Amino acid sequence: MLLDFFYHLRERGLPVSIQEHLTLLDALCKGIMPPTLDDFYHLSRLVLIKDETLYDRFDLAFGEFYQPQLEALAKDKTLPEDWLRKTLTRNLSPEQKAALEKHGLDKLLEMFKERLQEQQGRHAGGSKWIGTGGSSPFGHGGYHPEGIRIGGPSAGNRTAIKVWEKREFVDYDDQQELGTRNFKMALRRLRRFARQGAPTELDLDSTIRETARNAGMLDLQMQAERQNRVNVLMLLDVGGSMDDHIAQVESLFSAARSEFKHLEAYYFHNCVYESLWRHNSRRQSERLDTWDLLRKYNEDWRIIIVGDATMSPYEIMAPGGSVEHYNKETGAAWLQKLNDHWPRIAWLNPEPQAYWPYRQSIAIIQNLMSDRMYPVTSAGLEEAMRYLSR
Repeated sequence: MLLDFFYHLRERGLPVSIQEHLTLLDALCKGIMPPTLDDFYHLSRLVLIKDETLYDRFDLAFGEFYQPQLEALAKDKTLPEDWLRKTLTRNLSPEQKAALEKHGLDKLLEMFKERLQEQQGRHAGGSKWIGTGGSSPFGHGGYHPEGIRIGGPSAGNRTAIKVWEKREFVDYDDQQELGTRNFKMALRRLRRFARQGAPTELDLDSTIRETARNAGMLDLQMQAERQNRVNVLMLLDVGGSMDDHIAQVESLFSAARSEFKHLEAYYFHNCVYESLWRHNSRRQSERLDTWDLLRKYNEDWRIIIVGDATMSPYEIMAPGGSVEHYNKETGAAWLQKLNDHWPRIAWLNPEPQAYWPYRQSIAIIQNLMSDRMYPVTSAGLEEAMRYLSR
C-alpha cells in the first residue's frame, strides 16, 4: 500500500525510511484521520518528515504525485468559478495602457465593494467588472496600472496593489547545495574570526616552540578552533514575484547557513511592516513584532535583506498599502527604523539588474537604503560583504 508514494518521495531526495512508511500505514489503518487528501497530506508530512527545512521539498513531491486531486481542491470558492476562468486576453497598445485611469487605493477598495454587490455574471476582456484578460482593475490575466488581483496568477505586469486570495508560502530550503559554491566564496568576505571553546586542534607553531624548549621531547600544544564569529540577521521576502527567484535565493540561503555560525532568519512579504515570521506554515499564528526584533538584536548584528523590491509603490509609501493587511505605518517608515537601528545593513536583490530602472518600487527602496542595494551575483555579493565587514 502506497509503495509508489514511498518510492516517489525517495526519488525526490527525501530521507524517508521503511520504518516511517510502516508507521504511516499503521496510522491509516487505525483511522485517526478523516479520509481526505488534505488530512492525508498533514498526516504523511508529520510522520515522514522530521526536518522543517524539508517541508518545501515534500510539498513539491506531494504535489507532483497527487496533482489531479490538488487541482480540484485548489479551485477558488469565494467567487463563482467561471467568473475567473481565463478564456481570452485583450492586447492593449501602449497608448491604451497609458490612458487607463489610476483611482488610488481608497477609491479602488470602495469600487471593489460596489462591484461585488452589483455584478451578476462573468465577464472576460472587459474594463469594469470582475473578470479576466481585460483592462478592469479587478480580476486577473489582464492589465491595469493599479488593480486588485483575484483568483489567478499575475500576468507578469507586477502592478497589483492588493491581492485577494489566501496565500500559502513555504520556507526556503537551506539544504540546497547546487550552485552555492560561488555564493559561499563571496559570503566569506564577511568574517570576524576568533578562537573560542575547548582546544580541539593542533597549534603547530606552539608545538614546535615547546618541543624545542624540552630538548626535543614532543610537547603537543592544542588550541580552540578558529571560527567566524560575525552575527548575521537575514530578512527574506517570500511569495508573489519572489517565486521567480526561489532556486537562486535557496542557494544563497544554503550558502549563508554554511558560512555563518550565528545566523538568524525571518520572513516578510514584499516590504517589512510591523511584524515578521520565522516559519511560513505558521505565519498567521506565530508572528514576531518588528519592535521586538529591534530590541532583540543589537547594532553589532549585520543585516541582510533579500527581496526583489518589485511591488506597487503604494506598498512602500501609503498606510494600508500592503497587499495582505492594513498597515498603519508605511513600509518606508519601517525601513527607516531598520536603517536607524542597524548601521550595517544591505539589501540583496535577485531581480536582474538590467530590469531595475523599469521598476519604480526598486528606485524607491534603493533611495531608502541609501543605495545599499546589490544584485545577487558573485560580484554583487562581494561588494555587499565588503560594506558589511567595515
